[in-house]
Amino acid sequence: MKFLNFFNKNKEKEKEEKEALNKGLERTKQGFFDKLSKAVIGKSKVDEEVLDELENILVASDVGVATTIKIIRRIEERVAKDKYTTTKELDRILKEEITTLLTENKTEDLQGYVLPTNIKPYVIMVVGVNGVGKTTTIGKLAHNFHQQGYKVVLGAGDTFRAAAVEQLKLWGQRVGVPVIEHGMNTDPSAVAYDAVKQGVETGADVVIVDTAGRLHTKVGLMNELSKIKRVMQKISPETPHEVLLVLDGSTGQNAFIQAQEFTKATEVTSLAITKLDGTAKGGVVIGISDQFRIPVKYIGVGERMEDLQVFNRKEFVDSLFQNTEE
Repeated sequence: MKFLNFFNKNKEKEKEEKEALNKGLERTKQGFFDKLSKAVIGKSKVDEEVLDELENILVASDVGVATTIKIIRRIEERVAKDKYTTTKELDRILKEEITTLLTENKTEDLQGYVLPTNIKPYVIMVVGVNGVGKTTTIGKLAHNFHQQGYKVVLGAGDTFRAAAVEQLKLWGQRVGVPVIEHGMNTDPSAVAYDAVKQGVETGADVVIVDTAGRLHTKVGLMNELSKIKRVMQKISPETPHEVLLVLDGSTGQNAFIQAQEFTKATEVTSLAITKLDGTAKGGVVIGISDQFRIPVKYIGVGERMEDLQVFNRKEFVDSLFQNTEE
Protein backbone atom coordinates (compact mmCIF):
# COMPACT_ATOMS: atom_id res chain seq x y z
CA MET A 1 0.00 0.00 0.00
CA LYS A 2 2.87 2.38 0.87
CA PHE A 3 4.51 1.57 -2.45
CA LEU A 4 1.26 2.30 -4.30
CA ASN A 5 0.92 5.67 -2.54
CA PHE A 6 4.55 6.51 -3.39
CA PHE A 7 3.97 5.48 -7.03
CA ASN A 8 0.81 7.60 -7.27
CA LYS A 9 2.57 10.62 -5.72
CA ASN A 10 5.42 10.32 -8.21
CA LYS A 11 2.98 10.06 -11.11
CA GLU A 12 1.11 13.09 -9.85
CA LYS A 13 4.34 15.05 -9.48
CA GLU A 14 5.46 14.11 -13.00
CA LYS A 15 2.11 15.26 -14.36
CA GLU A 16 2.38 18.60 -12.51
CA GLU A 17 5.93 19.12 -13.79
CA LYS A 18 4.88 18.43 -17.40
CA GLU A 19 1.96 20.83 -17.09
CA ALA A 20 4.29 23.50 -15.66
CA LEU A 21 6.76 22.91 -18.50
CA ASN A 22 4.04 23.13 -21.15
CA LYS A 23 2.71 26.33 -19.61
CA GLY A 24 6.19 27.79 -19.20
CA LEU A 25 7.05 27.26 -22.86
CA GLU A 26 3.67 28.49 -24.15
CA ARG A 27 4.90 31.90 -25.35
CA THR A 28 7.87 30.33 -27.15
CA LYS A 29 5.60 27.77 -28.84
CA GLN A 30 3.06 30.36 -29.90
CA GLY A 31 5.65 32.74 -31.30
CA PHE A 32 7.59 30.06 -33.12
CA PHE A 33 4.84 27.92 -34.61
CA ASP A 34 2.55 30.83 -35.51
CA LYS A 35 5.39 32.23 -37.63
CA LEU A 36 6.16 28.80 -39.06
CA SER A 37 2.50 28.22 -40.02
CA LYS A 38 2.41 31.56 -41.84
CA ALA A 39 5.65 30.72 -43.65
CA VAL A 40 4.27 27.52 -45.17
CA ILE A 41 0.76 28.73 -46.08
CA GLY A 42 0.09 27.85 -49.71
CA LYS A 43 3.24 25.72 -49.92
CA SER A 44 3.13 21.98 -50.51
CA LYS A 45 6.84 21.18 -50.28
CA VAL A 46 9.89 22.35 -48.36
CA ASP A 47 11.80 24.53 -50.81
CA GLU A 48 14.50 27.19 -50.52
CA GLU A 49 11.97 29.89 -49.66
CA VAL A 50 10.50 27.84 -46.79
CA LEU A 51 14.00 27.11 -45.44
CA ASP A 52 14.90 30.80 -45.61
CA GLU A 53 11.79 31.61 -43.59
CA LEU A 54 12.59 28.83 -41.11
CA GLU A 55 16.10 30.23 -40.69
CA ASN A 56 14.69 33.68 -39.89
CA ILE A 57 12.21 32.18 -37.39
CA LEU A 58 14.93 30.21 -35.57
CA VAL A 59 17.18 33.27 -35.31
CA ALA A 60 14.24 35.37 -34.08
CA SER A 61 13.58 32.72 -31.40
CA ASP A 62 17.17 33.22 -30.17
CA VAL A 63 18.38 29.79 -31.16
CA GLY A 64 21.52 31.65 -32.32
CA VAL A 65 23.00 32.06 -35.79
CA ALA A 66 25.57 29.24 -35.59
CA THR A 67 23.08 26.67 -34.28
CA THR A 68 20.41 27.84 -36.75
CA ILE A 69 22.80 27.34 -39.68
CA LYS A 70 23.61 23.85 -38.39
CA ILE A 71 19.90 22.93 -38.17
CA ILE A 72 19.09 24.35 -41.62
CA ARG A 73 22.01 22.50 -43.25
CA ARG A 74 20.82 19.21 -41.76
CA ILE A 75 17.27 19.78 -42.98
CA GLU A 76 18.59 20.74 -46.44
CA GLU A 77 20.51 17.46 -46.58
CA ARG A 78 17.40 15.48 -45.65
CA VAL A 79 15.24 17.34 -48.18
CA ALA A 80 17.83 16.76 -50.92
CA LYS A 81 18.06 13.06 -50.03
CA ASP A 82 14.27 12.55 -49.88
CA LYS A 83 13.81 14.57 -53.10
CA TYR A 84 10.32 15.69 -52.03
CA THR A 85 9.50 16.71 -48.49
CA THR A 86 6.09 18.17 -47.70
CA THR A 87 5.57 21.11 -45.37
CA LYS A 88 3.45 18.82 -43.18
CA GLU A 89 6.60 16.77 -42.49
CA LEU A 90 8.65 19.84 -41.58
CA ASP A 91 7.60 19.86 -37.90
CA ARG A 92 8.61 16.22 -37.51
CA ILE A 93 11.98 16.72 -39.21
CA LEU A 94 12.69 19.87 -37.22
CA LYS A 95 11.83 18.10 -33.96
CA GLU A 96 14.13 15.19 -34.84
CA GLU A 97 17.03 17.49 -35.70
CA ILE A 98 16.68 19.57 -32.52
CA THR A 99 16.51 16.38 -30.43
CA THR A 100 19.62 15.05 -32.16
CA LEU A 101 21.42 18.34 -31.60
CA LEU A 102 20.70 18.30 -27.88
CA THR A 103 21.70 14.61 -27.67
CA GLU A 104 25.07 15.37 -29.26
CA ASN A 105 25.87 17.46 -26.21
CA LYS A 106 26.68 14.10 -24.56
CA THR A 107 25.15 15.10 -21.26
CA GLU A 108 22.91 12.85 -19.24
CA ASP A 109 19.32 13.70 -18.42
CA LEU A 110 18.74 13.78 -14.67
CA GLN A 111 15.54 12.43 -13.20
CA GLY A 112 15.55 14.46 -10.00
CA TYR A 113 17.60 16.37 -7.48
CA VAL A 114 20.14 13.60 -6.95
CA LEU A 115 23.61 14.13 -5.44
CA PRO A 116 26.66 11.86 -5.88
CA THR A 117 26.83 9.32 -3.07
CA ASN A 118 30.63 9.40 -2.86
CA ILE A 119 31.03 13.17 -2.25
CA LYS A 120 30.01 14.86 0.99
CA PRO A 121 29.47 17.72 1.12
CA TYR A 122 28.92 18.32 -2.58
CA VAL A 123 29.87 21.98 -3.15
CA ILE A 124 28.15 24.08 -5.81
CA MET A 125 29.51 27.54 -6.60
CA VAL A 126 26.82 29.65 -8.31
CA VAL A 127 27.81 32.46 -10.69
CA GLY A 128 25.87 34.92 -12.85
CA VAL A 129 25.16 38.63 -13.26
CA ASN A 130 22.70 40.58 -11.14
CA GLY A 131 19.08 40.30 -12.22
CA VAL A 132 19.16 36.83 -13.77
CA GLY A 133 17.49 35.21 -10.76
CA LYS A 134 20.68 33.83 -9.23
CA THR A 135 19.72 34.15 -5.56
CA THR A 136 16.19 32.91 -6.25
CA THR A 137 17.63 29.93 -8.11
CA ILE A 138 19.82 29.12 -5.10
CA GLY A 139 16.77 29.29 -2.83
CA LYS A 140 14.80 26.97 -5.12
CA LEU A 141 17.74 24.56 -5.36
CA ALA A 142 17.96 24.51 -1.56
CA HIS A 143 14.22 23.81 -1.32
CA ASN A 144 14.32 20.94 -3.79
CA PHE A 145 17.40 19.33 -2.24
CA HIS A 146 15.86 19.77 1.21
CA GLN A 147 12.64 18.12 -0.02
CA GLN A 148 14.70 15.12 -1.11
CA GLY A 149 15.98 14.73 2.45
CA TYR A 150 19.41 16.24 1.87
CA LYS A 151 21.08 18.41 4.51
CA VAL A 152 21.80 21.81 2.93
CA VAL A 153 24.07 24.75 3.86
CA LEU A 154 24.00 28.08 1.99
CA GLY A 155 26.83 30.61 1.74
CA ALA A 156 25.90 34.29 1.15
CA GLY A 157 29.00 35.18 -0.87
CA ASP A 158 27.43 37.98 -2.94
CA THR A 159 28.60 40.59 -0.44
CA PHE A 160 28.58 43.55 -2.83
CA ARG A 161 24.89 43.85 -3.68
CA ALA A 162 22.75 45.57 -1.06
CA ALA A 163 19.91 43.06 -0.94
CA ALA A 164 21.75 39.84 -1.82
CA VAL A 165 22.74 38.74 1.69
CA GLU A 166 19.34 39.57 3.19
CA GLN A 167 17.55 37.90 0.30
CA LEU A 168 19.48 34.67 0.78
CA LYS A 169 18.87 34.76 4.53
CA LEU A 170 15.13 35.01 3.85
CA TRP A 171 15.35 32.02 1.51
CA GLY A 172 17.18 30.09 4.21
CA GLN A 173 14.42 30.84 6.71
CA ARG A 174 11.73 29.97 4.19
CA VAL A 175 13.30 26.64 3.25
CA GLY A 176 14.57 25.83 6.72
CA VAL A 177 18.30 25.60 6.02
CA PRO A 178 21.27 27.48 7.60
CA VAL A 179 22.86 30.44 5.81
CA ILE A 180 26.48 31.42 6.48
CA GLU A 181 26.93 35.18 6.08
CA HIS A 182 29.35 37.92 7.10
CA GLY A 183 27.19 40.84 6.00
CA MET A 184 27.81 43.31 3.18
CA ASN A 185 31.18 44.49 1.83
CA THR A 186 33.05 41.57 3.35
CA ASP A 187 35.41 39.09 1.71
CA PRO A 188 33.29 36.59 -0.29
CA SER A 189 36.03 33.95 -0.13
CA ALA A 190 35.86 34.04 3.69
CA VAL A 191 32.12 33.36 3.48
CA ALA A 192 32.73 30.47 1.11
CA TYR A 193 35.40 29.05 3.45
CA ASP A 194 33.09 29.17 6.47
CA ALA A 195 30.18 27.68 4.51
CA VAL A 196 32.25 24.69 3.37
CA LYS A 197 33.74 24.36 6.86
CA GLN A 198 30.28 24.21 8.42
CA GLY A 199 29.17 21.75 5.75
CA VAL A 200 32.05 19.43 6.66
CA GLU A 201 31.61 19.82 10.42
CA THR A 202 27.84 19.27 10.40
CA GLY A 203 27.80 16.43 7.87
CA ALA A 204 25.88 18.41 5.24
CA ASP A 205 25.15 16.74 1.91
CA VAL A 206 25.38 19.90 -0.19
CA VAL A 207 26.82 23.40 0.21
CA ILE A 208 25.62 26.07 -2.23
CA VAL A 209 27.76 29.22 -2.38
CA ASP A 210 26.51 32.46 -3.92
CA THR A 211 29.03 34.81 -5.58
CA ALA A 212 29.02 38.45 -6.67
CA GLY A 213 26.78 39.11 -9.65
CA ARG A 214 29.10 41.54 -11.36
CA LEU A 215 30.63 41.45 -14.79
CA HIS A 216 33.39 43.91 -13.94
CA THR A 217 36.65 43.38 -15.86
CA LYS A 218 37.31 39.81 -16.99
CA VAL A 219 40.57 39.86 -15.05
CA GLY A 220 38.82 41.08 -11.90
CA LEU A 221 36.10 38.45 -12.19
CA MET A 222 38.61 35.70 -12.88
CA ASN A 223 40.75 36.68 -9.90
CA GLU A 224 37.79 36.87 -7.55
CA LEU A 225 36.33 33.49 -8.55
CA SER A 226 39.78 31.88 -8.49
CA LYS A 227 40.37 33.19 -4.97
CA ILE A 228 37.02 31.80 -3.76
CA LYS A 229 37.98 28.40 -5.21
CA ARG A 230 41.46 28.43 -3.63
CA VAL A 231 40.12 29.34 -0.21
CA MET A 232 37.41 26.65 -0.30
CA GLN A 233 40.03 24.10 -1.31
CA LYS A 234 41.84 24.64 1.99
CA ILE A 235 38.91 22.80 3.58
CA SER A 236 38.19 20.32 0.78
CA PRO A 237 40.74 20.03 -2.08
CA GLU A 238 38.26 19.02 -4.79
CA THR A 239 35.85 21.92 -4.28
CA PRO A 240 33.86 23.28 -5.92
CA HIS A 241 32.48 20.10 -7.42
CA GLU A 242 30.18 22.11 -9.67
CA VAL A 243 30.19 25.68 -11.02
CA LEU A 244 26.61 26.55 -11.95
CA LEU A 245 26.08 29.54 -14.24
CA VAL A 246 22.61 31.10 -14.02
CA LEU A 247 21.33 32.81 -17.19
CA ASP A 248 18.12 34.72 -17.83
CA GLY A 249 16.43 33.08 -20.82
CA SER A 250 14.31 36.17 -21.50
CA THR A 251 17.43 38.19 -22.43
CA GLY A 252 18.04 36.07 -25.54
CA GLN A 253 21.39 36.91 -27.09
CA ASN A 254 22.57 38.66 -23.91
CA ALA A 255 22.51 35.23 -22.28
CA PHE A 256 24.98 34.03 -24.94
CA ILE A 257 27.27 36.99 -24.21
CA GLN A 258 27.14 36.34 -20.46
CA ALA A 259 27.91 32.66 -21.03
CA GLN A 260 30.94 33.66 -23.13
CA GLU A 261 32.25 36.01 -20.44
CA PHE A 262 31.82 33.59 -17.54
CA THR A 263 33.25 30.59 -19.40
CA LYS A 264 36.36 32.71 -20.06
CA ALA A 265 36.58 33.71 -16.40
CA THR A 266 36.05 30.29 -14.81
CA GLU A 267 35.37 26.66 -15.63
CA VAL A 268 31.57 26.51 -15.80
CA THR A 269 30.30 22.93 -15.51
CA SER A 270 26.50 23.36 -15.61
CA LEU A 271 23.83 25.89 -16.55
CA ALA A 272 20.50 27.03 -15.14
CA ILE A 273 18.32 29.00 -17.57
CA THR A 274 15.62 30.98 -15.79
CA LYS A 275 12.47 32.98 -16.63
CA LEU A 276 11.47 30.90 -19.66
CA ASP A 277 7.81 31.33 -18.72
CA GLY A 278 7.92 35.07 -19.39
CA THR A 279 9.46 35.01 -22.85
CA ALA A 280 9.10 33.79 -26.42
CA LYS A 281 12.88 33.25 -26.54
CA GLY A 282 12.96 29.67 -25.27
CA GLY A 283 15.09 28.74 -28.28
CA VAL A 284 18.03 30.12 -26.31
CA VAL A 285 18.15 26.78 -24.45
CA ILE A 286 18.87 24.96 -27.73
CA GLY A 287 21.52 27.43 -28.90
CA ILE A 288 23.40 27.68 -25.60
CA SER A 289 23.40 23.91 -25.12
CA ASP A 290 24.78 23.43 -28.64
CA GLN A 291 27.34 26.25 -28.72
CA PHE A 292 28.87 25.89 -25.27
CA ARG A 293 28.62 22.12 -24.82
CA ILE A 294 27.91 22.70 -21.14
CA PRO A 295 24.95 20.75 -19.75
CA VAL A 296 21.77 22.72 -19.14
CA LYS A 297 20.92 21.23 -15.76
CA TYR A 298 17.95 23.33 -14.62
CA ILE A 299 15.31 25.50 -16.28
CA GLY A 300 12.97 27.98 -14.63
CA VAL A 301 9.38 27.84 -15.91
CA GLY A 302 7.49 29.71 -13.18
CA GLU A 303 7.51 31.48 -9.84
CA ARG A 304 6.89 28.51 -7.53
CA MET A 305 9.81 26.72 -5.89
CA GLU A 306 8.83 23.57 -7.79
CA ASP A 307 9.06 25.45 -11.09
CA LEU A 308 12.85 25.20 -11.16
CA GLN A 309 12.93 21.91 -13.04
CA VAL A 310 15.70 19.47 -13.76
CA PHE A 311 16.25 19.80 -17.52
CA ASN A 312 15.23 16.78 -19.57
CA ARG A 313 16.00 17.14 -23.27
CA LYS A 314 13.31 14.80 -24.54
CA GLU A 315 10.58 16.33 -22.38
CA PHE A 316 11.70 19.84 -23.38
CA VAL A 317 11.48 19.07 -27.12
CA ASP A 318 8.23 17.11 -26.69
CA SER A 319 6.71 20.10 -24.92
CA LEU A 320 8.01 22.52 -27.52
CA PHE A 321 6.32 20.57 -30.32
CA GLN A 322 3.26 19.46 -28.36
CA ASN A 323 0.73 21.67 -30.14
CA THR A 324 1.84 20.44 -33.54
CA GLU A 325 1.18 16.81 -32.66
CA GLU A 326 -2.35 17.18 -31.28
